Amino acid sequence: MVLPVLCGVLFTLLTWQISTGGWLRALDERIGHRLFHPGSAHPLAEAAADLGNTQIALIVLVAAVGCAVWHGLRMRVRRWWLPPLTAAAAMASVPALVVPLKDVIGRPGPLGPAENYGWYPSGHAATATVAYGAAALLLAPALRRALARLLLAGAALLLNLLVGAGLILCGYHWPIDVLGSWLLFGGLLCALCVPLTHRRRA
Repeated sequence: MVLPVLCGVLFTLLTWQISTGGWLRALDERIGHRLFHPGSAHPLAEAAADLGNTQIALIVLVAAVGCAVWHGLRMRVRRWWLPPLTAAAAMASVPALVVPLKDVIGRPGPLGPAENYGWYPSGHAATATVAYGAAALLLAPALRRALARLLLAGAALLLNLLVGAGLILCGYHWPIDVLGSWLLFGGLLCALCVPLTHRRRA
């Protein structure tokens, strides 16, 4: 539980800096302005940011849930329903946590403020973190080779890095908006790692 606690502490510090206009927020916005130039977003950056859309990420997670259910039933795993149910609960926590935080903090984005809406933390980064991270955890126990599990984890990490880079380069979010989502929901996945990878046979 050390990693989830560490992620929670760092997320709390970032949230305090963003909400109070601390030096990290000023540094974050300077870096964001250097990375984003209006009208210069590359189509590849747009495509990478779109990987954080709910429609795309949910398809990946639903497919992983289906594979986990099939594997659990085939292998006669006790409580085969626990990993899929945990993944669904993790995904449901994204809007439940992100929307109130955005409303309370109300941080303007690189493209300017939006009425009654904030940009911290990033909903797209949160969706990608949970969807691709949970999918990797659901599928990992079915893979026998350590290299295959490592490649699966690397793919989930790469997808999240692409989403984060796309969101920043397109001006949809500041860098700390993305980092905050990674800390909050990465910590959540670490805390749920045991039920997500449950494969004890009956």
